[in-house]
Amino acid sequence: MTAGAPRPRARLRVLAVDDVLPALEELARLLGDAPDVAEVVTAQEPIGALKSIQAGRFDAVFLDISMPGLDGLELGSLLARLSEPPAIVFVTAHERHAVAAYRIGAVDYLLKPVRAEHLAAALDKVVRMAGPPPAAGAPRVPPPAPVPPDTMPVLPVENAGRTRYVRRSEVLFAEANGDYVRLHTRSGVHLLRMPLSRLEEYWSEAGFSRVHRGYLVSLDAVRELHSDTAGGLLAHTDIGDVPVSRRHARELREQLMAAARRGELGGGRP
Repeated sequence: MTAGAPRPRARLRVLAVDDVLPALEELARLLGDAPDVAEVVTAQEPIGALKSIQAGRFDAVFLDISMPGLDGLELGSLLARLSEPPAIVFVTAHERHAVAAYRIGAVDYLLKPVRAEHLAAALDKVVRMAGPPPAAGAPRVPPPAPVPPDTMPVLPVENAGRTRYVRRSEVLFAEANGDYVRLHTRSGVHLLRMPLSRLEEYWSEAGFSRVHRGYLVSLDAVRELHSDTAGGLLAHTDIGDVPVSRRHARELREQLMAAARRGELGGGRP
């Protein structure tokens, strides 16, 4: 590079996340047209975004805030804890979350509909954070594998206009209730708008097992297995019995044995 010549700018790999498909497609189009962007990956739900992030490193994540299950602020908080976190830019229709967004460490906060000049300014901030690309001929050092984020250790539950945060460790089992899930804890039952299958995706790596089409149970909460009067299998917890279907019975027994061998039963989970 000759003296006085401008330093080359890094070209970015970005992830766009929005549960509204037309909004996601428009954001991806704007990002794809930006000269600073080399690649755009999209996700229409938080769990898809987490899987993409676990599969490869991103320079920036452009996040909607209002999404079901895990909202953008909660997802942003998880990303900020990674060993090499991406730059976070929130893209939302509401101004009221700006303070919380910057508290997480967001580099920018864009209001919908996104204007091209505002997007360019946000990308400029990300580029400056990323630094210049490696010099020509320099050996490429692969980035370390990302640390998988802990998905949804706390769930926000709405009740009568108030939000309560229920820790995963409080939940002994979860029960399907239409489009909702009933979270059973020692302090009571909490209703969460989320299908049980989605909660299973989030918590299957955190010691929760699907034991019935309508139930998810914490392995740590199971005190014993016993039969009901009709010969069906029940997983006994401190706050009640959970039915175990025939197709899940063997897998549950194996999971309990494996957890016991690792010393993970009875100690509580984070």
